[in-house]
Amino acid sequence: MIDLPIYSPVEEISNPLFSSKGVQLFIKRDDMIHPFISGNKWRKLKYILLEAKKLHKKHLVTFGGAHSNHLIATACAAAKFGFKSTGIVRGEKVENETLLLCSLFGMQLIFEDRESYRDKPALFKRQFGNDQEAFFIDEGGSGSLAATGCSELLDEHTEAYDHLFCAAGTGTTAAGILSGINRKSIATKMHVVPVLKGADFMKQEIDKLSNGASFEFHSGYHFGGYAKTSDELLNFIKDFTSSTGILIDPVYTGKLVFAIYDLISKDYFARGSRILAVHTGGITGILGMADRFKF
Repeated sequence: MIDLPIYSPVEEISNPLFSSKGVQLFIKRDDMIHPFISGNKWRKLKYILLEAKKLHKKHLVTFGGAHSNHLIATACAAAKFGFKSTGIVRGEKVENETLLLCSLFGMQLIFEDRESYRDKPALFKRQFGNDQEAFFIDEGGSGSLAATGCSELLDEHTEAYDHLFCAAGTGTTAAGILSGINRKSIATKMHVVPVLKGADFMKQEIDKLSNGASFEFHSGYHFGGYAKTSDELLNFIKDFTSSTGILIDPVYTGKLVFAIYDLISKDYFARGSRILAVHTGGITGILGMADRFKF
């Protein structure tokens, strides 16, 4: 049976800034679901794995960069639930801690040049078209099945929040949460913080997966693009992590929390607002940026 118990508490964060602005900030700790299939990774994979099982597929084939949290999560999930797994990695062959973990979970790694990598369905067909047990999982686990899994996050809510924030790389997680808000008719405003530059395409993807539901799109916190960072962001991450005990990373959650703090400081929220930020896990991604931190 494909199942993973979800332990994802909500934790309030204290800061003099919040008191002075009259707001409260809470973190939905999806990073605590599992050490490697954490956060939105499990939520996105849940129905994908159920679909693979229903179709009698035994070989999961997916895609990612050399520091992909999604590759680790898929490799671990495959090992846990009895699948074979292959990860097609973008770019030249490298060795690092992320790919080591993938290999330890039994994932076969195939490195492909960036040009071939762009057309993932064609790459899958070329490599595994004759493998009747192979099951295609898009990069990051994106798609409607993943959005369905993410929508279930709202079923765990027992408290009311005025605003809900989520970082976005493809928009699938945000669209799923937004669908959950609408399904449950919750009076919560959805906010999306894209972590890459030029993310207008993501708006369209979220609209498509959430049937055009309303949300706010904060596109000014990408720090130069996907996996790009700055001393300001890194120092913020160090201060936040050392003062809260909650690890955030420079790729996703660091930019998310930075955006919320910045908006609070600029009086974006009405006094009395309750804000929930979703910690989407994937903190092993910080390993790819270890050399950027200075202490």
